[in-house]
Amino acid sequence: MQDLQNLHIGTQCVQAGYQPGNGEPRQIPIYQSTTFKYSTSEDMGKLFDLEADGYFYSRLANPTNDFVAAKLATMEGGKAAMLTGSGQSANFYAMFNICEAGDHIVASSSIYGGTFNLISVTMAKMGITATFVSPDATEEELDAAFQPNTKLMFGESIANPALTVLDIELFARVAHKHGVPLIVDNTFPTPVHCQPIKWGADIVTHSTTKYMDGHGATIGGAIIDGGNFDWMAHKEKFPGLCTPDESYHGITYAEKFGKEGAFITKATAQLMRDLGSVQSPHNAFLLNLGLESLHVRMPKHVENAQAVAEFLEAHPKVAYVNYSGLASDKYYERAQKYMPNGGCGVISFGLEGGREAASVFMRELKLGAIETHVADARTCCLNPATSTHRQMNDQQLKEAGVPAELIRISIGLEDKEDLIADISHALDCIS
Repeated sequence: MQDLQNLHIGTQCVQAGYQPGNGEPRQIPIYQSTTFKYSTSEDMGKLFDLEADGYFYSRLANPTNDFVAAKLATMEGGKAAMLTGSGQSANFYAMFNICEAGDHIVASSSIYGGTFNLISVTMAKMGITATFVSPDATEEELDAAFQPNTKLMFGESIANPALTVLDIELFARVAHKHGVPLIVDNTFPTPVHCQPIKWGADIVTHSTTKYMDGHGATIGGAIIDGGNFDWMAHKEKFPGLCTPDESYHGITYAEKFGKEGAFITKATAQLMRDLGSVQSPHNAFLLNLGLESLHVRMPKHVENAQAVAEFLEAHPKVAYVNYSGLASDKYYERAQKYMPNGGCGVISFGLEGGREAASVFMRELKLGAIETHVADARTCCLNPATSTHRQMNDQQLKEAGVPAELIRISIGLEDKEDLIADISHALDCIS
């Protein structure tokens, strides 16, 4: 078959990853098995020694998962990929695969709250410190955040829920200047609308729970390695990849598997082996069904969100709108550079009437379900002040970047006219 890496993203969504042979199943088979049988101990030994390809236990690798991971690698323009149990575990594995106690991370401050807590609290307990920088920092300000023990840089292409747009090229240039890789969480735009590796990112992560699944059915994550970062060129920084792993037969991953295979092999053989945040084969199968329509769904999400954002921007009861598709948005020009066909379907906006107005709006909304979820086929909505952050007063909410009047709405695949009518009704109910 033609090299799918050179074909359009829609063809990759449908065709990449799994190509059946003569008489084989057209759809990806679900290998619902914990283990795999071998005729001799020698055959299995070659797998344990990483001398042969194959499967022996589904915590480390499973054919169904590998088919879907290969599709994601093709879509992102990467060389190798792996699935994880959640997006949170994907980010943790991607960073912990590089860092160890005593190391340091530079991360954008505008990232998902769970990831911020992962880095600032949980990984800090493991002896890994971090400096958080503004996504709008200058090159000089980014340089100043680096320390001799910095091992990676991290950011989100479109931040959840702040909706800031990362200057991927700048962050990549600074990271490489300091001899470390850039990891970008690309969950919101997906590779349909943004491919960070093409802009210099080295490793891409996803919460596949969001648009990739797209139907609120499966929790999952993914890590894709671009295969471009030369670990051995900076081997003093990355002993886990560039010195023998005594827990795995003394293998030096960067020497044995090179730039294109070292990172994912180590994450599988070491982290998945020990921590086990595996995605089930059945979830991988459902994820693949979502991926087959991703290139059709994403433009519709953006079309609907653009219409809703423009409606909200013109409404007198709306104080502000955050959506990079609006020409008035702070990140419009940056979004045009990195995702000219649109970003995602998530919008945040504030109401003039504050907390009370937000409460009325949420109560009166009919099509938009009140959920903590985003990036789904169905429109879902959240007012942090009355839900996830309800323990905070108005001043604390403001300091946390989620003021009382803030609404986050993830626009689904319904007809935009119906969504706007529903939103208009809810706004009309605010006195």
